[in-house]
Amino acid sequence: MAARIDPDRLWGRLMALAEIGATSAGGVNRQALSAGEIEVWRLVIGWAEAAGMEASTDPAGNLFLTLPGLDRSLPPLVMGSHIDTQPTGGKFDGAFGVLAALEAAESLRTVPARDVTVVAWMNEEGSRFAPGMMGSEAFAGVRPLAEILAARDAAGTSVAEALGALHAAFPQLPHRPLGFPIGFYLEPHIEQGPILEQRGAPIGIVTGIQGKKTWEMVVEGAEGHAGTLDMADRRDALAAFARVADAMFREVGAADSIVKFTIGMARVEPNAPSVVPARVTFRIDLRHPENAALDAFGARLEELAEAHAAPCAVRVTRLVDAPSNSFDAGLRARIAAAAEALGHAAMPILSAAGHDARHMAPLCPAAMIFIPCRDGVSHAEHEWAKPEHVAAGAAVLAEVAAGLALPEPG
Repeated sequence: MAARIDPDRLWGRLMALAEIGATSAGGVNRQALSAGEIEVWRLVIGWAEAAGMEASTDPAGNLFLTLPGLDRSLPPLVMGSHIDTQPTGGKFDGAFGVLAALEAAESLRTVPARDVTVVAWMNEEGSRFAPGMMGSEAFAGVRPLAEILAARDAAGTSVAEALGALHAAFPQLPHRPLGFPIGFYLEPHIEQGPILEQRGAPIGIVTGIQGKKTWEMVVEGAEGHAGTLDMADRRDALAAFARVADAMFREVGAADSIVKFTIGMARVEPNAPSVVPARVTFRIDLRHPENAALDAFGARLEELAEAHAAPCAVRVTRLVDAPSNSFDAGLRARIAAAAEALGHAAMPILSAAGHDARHMAPLCPAAMIFIPCRDGVSHAEHEWAKPEHVAAGAAVLAEVAAGLALPEPG
């Protein structure tokens, strides 16, 4: 073995991170660019600097922790995930990936040939600021930084304002440019599904990520008195939304056995019991592993919105358009070999959820390692991963990292 992790240290750090933003139900509420995320940065930077790593950030609020290599001109090995959570999130989504990467970097027994950089991407979840994966999108040039900075949360705070507070809390951190060259990218994560647990495999070798499209749609009607306005004269935005949603679920949600269609947020205005609703704002999440089907279903959703909103108007804004992608075959083979060498059962698996690795795959050889989560539950306060699976994922990551980053023997 070229690297040896400390499972107890890794588990202890995961539990320490979970205390920041801890909820009464045992989960974590640590949304992007919040005071909790600033507190986590302090903790993680402290661990990294104690291990001889260098902390830095960039204009998008990504955090980089770098173990210097012998030849710093070589593009680094980058590993990590994110540390923001859903409002009722769990202890492992994202955090496992960052801390497993930190553990893998610390476990290297020799100064690496190239820099080894642990990353925590900004706003992967998209729960406070939409859409998600802002940090990796900015880094990869998928979305303009100006557009990201202009996004606002429900309280009206912009990303630019919240990011300014984050950077002000760490004035000593050097700033790196967006999009610096990367040699390899590895992202460990909990599966967020039940397959690995059902198959008894502690390691998933991720083949790719299914495609995803999201929209914000606004149905515009007109307010009216609930007791005096005749039904025939109403432009009821909620009624229009109900027609649109019903058609979408029937024609797209039930289109085939693998499509994933969700309306996860709806806001009614003015939201008063005796007023005909004037506006409904809602968000759509559509996923499918086949890009042709994803495009066709997406186009149909927009057609259905226009067809069923009358007499109201509908405004459609596309937020995310991310096609399915595949991960590097060579890195997948390295993950399989490392799992076998360490005695861990492994299997190939498609990621149904989106991850920052999607945006790294076009930039460099990229891959993901999954570990099981109990009952496949994620984005929930009772999300859980077994300590032995956490250790297995980090150990496999460390072995792959050692093979990519350590000097050749002799």
